Amino acid sequence: MTLGHVALVMPAYNEADGIEGFLAELVASFDGVADRLTIVVVDDRSTDGTADLLEASEIQGLVVRRQPQNGGHGPTALAAYQAGLACDADVLVHVDGDGQFDGYDVARVAQHLAIGVADVVHGVRRQRDDPWFRRVLSASLRLVVAAVARRGIRDVNTPLRAYRPDRIAELLDSHPGELLIPHVHFSIAEARRGWDVDEVEVRSRVRRGATATGTMWGGTRRKHLPTRRFVAFVARAGAEFVAATVRPHRATAPQRADQSLTETA
Repeated sequence: MTLGHVALVMPAYNEADGIEGFLAELVASFDGVADRLTIVVVDDRSTDGTADLLEASEIQGLVVRRQPQNGGHGPTALAAYQAGLACDADVLVHVDGDGQFDGYDVARVAQHLAIGVADVVHGVRRQRDDPWFRRVLSASLRLVVAAVARRGIRDVNTPLRAYRPDRIAELLDSHPGELLIPHVHFSIAEARRGWDVDEVEVRSRVRRGATATGTMWGGTRRKHLPTRRFVAFVARAGAEFVAATVRPHRATAPQRADQSLTETA
């Protein structure tokens, strides 16, 4: 089955050493799968020239947008979703710019949504090579979310997801635009609303580029221990989880893409 118009939405931060090859692989993987492919990359004010590199790229269907300021992965992912909705596509697929998935699996997740009746498809990561503290955090999060959502969710925070446009629009309208962990909140909302969520197992691979960890968590010198930046993020995300999930009335109004982006290409 050939899909119609697919919009791939992708947050990126300091991915200049690997993102162009990843995008080329995605284009090849969707050849013959989608009639039209639009790739929207939202750059979170990278310091390594990621946006400049992509703007000079000749990849067909690529749109590059820059955040007005560095806001972190969550707000950038939400901005990417908003930008993808503006493309009027038949299917929206989110994937991170670090290239930790194979292009074939990304296309497979999109196809699974198109041929079924699911509202959303999660790419469930297998063979993950995370440090021990991230594995402990992920396992703990699954238990807490299962209790809150009253449904087991295998990969609560997976960044590989395919949505029908009306469903992702509903989630964006009901969640703040500055969330740190939007996919966790989305997973809970999907369960609470009784949506049909399908899961497709996908391979998890190391980040593409010169280093396996990138720059998000502040260096790699203590790979066996969490960095201070990571610990601070977990603390902030935990507070957000309580405020936005357990006490949702404290959530702020959503922030629209036209308030947080300037289009550059």
